[in-house]
Amino acid sequence: MNSLGKFTGREFVSIFRFKTWWSTMWVGSSGSDLQMETQWVLLNVPEIRSYVIIIPVIDGSFRSALHPGTDGHVMICAESGSTKVTASSFDAIAYVHVSENPYNIMKEAYSALRVHLNTFKLLEEKAAPSLVDKFGWCTWDAFYLTVEPAGVCHGLNDFVEGGVSPRFIIIDDGWQSINIDGENPCEDAKNLVLGGTQMTARLYRLDECEKFRKYRGGSMLGPHPPSFDPNKPKMLISKAIELEHAVKDRDKAIEYGAADLDAFESKIQKLKQELDDTFGGEEKSVSTGSSGSCSCKADRYGMKAFTGDLRTKFKCLDDIYVWHALCGAWGGVRPGATHLNSKIVPCKLSGGLDGTMEDLAVVKIIEGGVGLVHPDQAGDFYDSMHSYLADVGITGVKVDVIHSLEYVSEEYGGRVELAKTYYRGLSDSLSKNFKGSGLISSMQQCNDFFFLGTKQISMGRVGDDFWFQDPNGDPMGVYWLQGVHMIHCAYNSLWIGQIIQPDWDMFQSDHLCAKFHAGSRAICGGPVYVSDSVGGHDFDLLKKLVYPDGTIPKCQHFALPTRDCLFRNPLFDKKTILKIWNFNKHGGVIGAFNCQGAGWDPKEKRIKGYSECYKPMSGSVHVTDIEWDQKKEAAQMGEAEEYIIHLNQAEELLLVSPKSEALQITIEPSSFEIFSFVPIKNLGTSIKFAPVGLTNMFNCGGTIQELEYFDSEAETSVKIRVKGGGNFLSYSNASPKEVFLEWS
Repeated sequence: MNSLGKFTGREFVSIFRFKTWWSTMWVGSSGSDLQMETQWVLLNVPEIRSYVIIIPVIDGSFRSALHPGTDGHVMICAESGSTKVTASSFDAIAYVHVSENPYNIMKEAYSALRVHLNTFKLLEEKAAPSLVDKFGWCTWDAFYLTVEPAGVCHGLNDFVEGGVSPRFIIIDDGWQSINIDGENPCEDAKNLVLGGTQMTARLYRLDECEKFRKYRGGSMLGPHPPSFDPNKPKMLISKAIELEHAVKDRDKAIEYGAADLDAFESKIQKLKQELDDTFGGEEKSVSTGSSGSCSCKADRYGMKAFTGDLRTKFKCLDDIYVWHALCGAWGGVRPGATHLNSKIVPCKLSGGLDGTMEDLAVVKIIEGGVGLVHPDQAGDFYDSMHSYLADVGITGVKVDVIHSLEYVSEEYGGRVELAKTYYRGLSDSLSKNFKGSGLISSMQQCNDFFFLGTKQISMGRVGDDFWFQDPNGDPMGVYWLQGVHMIHCAYNSLWIGQIIQPDWDMFQSDHLCAKFHAGSRAICGGPVYVSDSVGGHDFDLLKKLVYPDGTIPKCQHFALPTRDCLFRNPLFDKKTILKIWNFNKHGGVIGAFNCQGAGWDPKEKRIKGYSECYKPMSGSVHVTDIEWDQKKEAAQMGEAEEYIIHLNQAEELLLVSPKSEALQITIEPSSFEIFSFVPIKNLGTSIKFAPVGLTNMFNCGGTIQELEYFDSEAETSVKIRVKGGGNFLSYSNASPKEVFLEWS
């Protein structure tokens, strides 16, 4: 630990880890205002009209992070993750960069580090996964760990019948062969429901668990497919939550010194029995079924048969991804269960994580340790798992729990060397088995991963998980957690977007704040996917995001906070609206979101509600809020003399110029407005024209695929190619003489 110097009375915005896996923004005016595990800090230096960024980096076998010091000092902490790896001095442990533009500074700084470290690649150097401009479905919030073939098939069918066809599916946690120490080492753990119950479990096979292995090919294609009760996952989840609360109540009683725990234990056992009874004979019903008149081989079983049937039944389905943890399962790989040399390694947390939020995942992983495959076999580990998955029809993976690796580096040369070995194996397998890009990284928001793990990986999460309610019981969390999620995504994209494609995560279309989420996903510049329960959909909402063919009107960049938001706190300063900007092919877009009402509490070390901030907020929007120069193709649009602005929610159309006064707005809590800016084209001697797009879509400007102007003495005309169906809007100061519509 050492001081880099100190500052006070100067605005900064920073990114810090609030959990092992997740980072978020923080603002302040002194080095002492920084939070533990800060990944970078950007300082505003108005006296020279510039910005300065300080980025802690990798030096040899050490990684670094910024910490708060006393009296305004900025402390840098260098750590190896192993008491056996030591050093007393560093040549290059932080990078400092200066620029007049706060967006250029990110590009320039991470480009410089790309050259200096040569351990990662920038986003522009890599191909993004094929799902980046598509709509998909993730099974997590729909089933949690109860996911099984019949539910997946019925869920996909729901979407198709509702008029939005997913182009990809992520089969999340719950498909793997895992069990818990002390139980039968050759059988799957039984009756797991909620996240947490599986976090001490380990892989004992590298293929699918029994409920997927027993799937019989063709059973979903015949006239009598296996039945599925959409209420069953909901009942299981509800009962499991009740059990989880009972366990928490018992643990609290123990903490407070209660002597008699009989009542607590009795309730827990009763709920466990009720949960087991609810599961009943489910495994039999989901894994078998008559194939009717469908002809299929008797030995056609398992994941390969299942993915084949999904593609046969759902022709639009391009990609099928599955989930796995970086170390295999949450608890790694069970020693002696596979051909791999794995060992249960106790977890040791970095001192910097003392300032992070209490996290069930961390508690559970520490409790069970990690069954770590020896680093020498990391390549074999991933290739064994991924080559099998590719052979059975899986086209990509969501790799989660990435930063558990830093817990177990003591005996393996430290966290940097261990990470290099594991990421090399993962990258090689990605190149070989999933076309080099079929991977979504998650629980990875720490500089170790970005500097060491992204030579091949090109996409990852920029926010914490979507939480449909506050796990700590605040009833208002169902609202304020959604704004927190948007802040994570918007500000993390400033740095993560330089290296990988930002992924804003899933949401549920029938959630109380689903429309709020949908507005942000519409202009985030990445894929759109939901985690709806079977039968729990708002198709009218989804059709504002998704074309019938399952593609989306994707923006051309990744969304970023506007300049006037950078050094503000849009979560609980009682005044700032989050504004994010992006581009379409033929215009720009700004989304304004009232995220006020929650945020990080440094004293309590948690994200909590600030109910006094959950109120309408006022602000302004101007065409110059869009950073037109950040994309070569958009620069010319920023030079227009006039623009049309379309307000998606208010259904208004306004004519403005760069010299116009800013548009004053007021946004209700958990609400938003999307402003589409379209440059006006001057035609002939007096005609002004601008196409807005399909106004029934949130990102109406994204529906315009091609735009051509023809202006001569003989004719003035415009040719517009639009994707989708709905209400097309354009501005013209003169009535067109003729309009032709050609369907294709």
